[in-house]
Amino acid sequence: MASVVLRPGESLLFGRAPHAAATPGPGRIALTLPDCAAHVSRLVGELVVGENTVMLHWLGAGEAQLSSLFDAPGGARRVILARSMSALLDRGENQLLLLLGRQDGQSFTDLVVNIDVETDPELLSELPEGLDTEKGPGLARGSRDWFVALALCEPWLAGNDDYPRPPSNREIYERVRQWHGYTWNLQRPQRVDDAIRAISAIAFGVSDDPFAAPHVGRLQNIRFSVARRAAEVRLVTSADLADVERIARNRNFPPPEGSPASPAGQ
Repeated sequence: MASVVLRPGESLLFGRAPHAAATPGPGRIALTLPDCAAHVSRLVGELVVGENTVMLHWLGAGEAQLSSLFDAPGGARRVILARSMSALLDRGENQLLLLLGRQDGQSFTDLVVNIDVETDPELLSELPEGLDTEKGPGLARGSRDWFVALALCEPWLAGNDDYPRPPSNREIYERVRQWHGYTWNLQRPQRVDDAIRAISAIAFGVSDDPFAAPHVGRLQNIRFSVARRAAEVRLVTSADLADVERIARNRNFPPPEGSPASPAGQ
């Protein structure tokens, strides 16, 4: 990872190919992040240094996780950044994690960017421009794994992040049956487990898949991590949940009185 030093009044544009997405100028530097996956936006963020503040504006289509370590009663903070969000950086070490943003062959892992507010070695990078942004790894909409991911992540997508546990296999099966009708034999718990393993491999990337590593403790702890991660990398979204709920309501809604499908119309 190339490094740059920014001083008050300067800013840094960074991403897979920032030179192709924005025009650098005096005090405005562009930095290409190495080993970016093709689905990472050409311009993911802008770091702006003021007299007393350092502000990060997130411009990418995908999500990132911002963490900071600082001496405060609350300890470290961690927030998920989505497009058009901004965050003030804390003094000292900050870490920006582009979720599944690094590509090595066919494998995807998180791309880490370290930001030190106060001191950083001086090294400017001039790397070539990239091609158009591609679609990132995901699930086929309407597939078995997509519906299982939706049911698994429902507490997080609905805003219940303090939900005490991830949904059980039976609960996942019932939700898919309610939303879709056809259930791909998910009444068999092994089918649900198989789907969650497939979701985990996509959400974490093969090399970081918790199911592929030796683990101790309850598998429910891994399931909790998979559910939260799948929601963070937007394998399924709140909009997806709203869509399937709406479709299910419309499917089960009784036909208007007098219509051919209603008892009075027959």
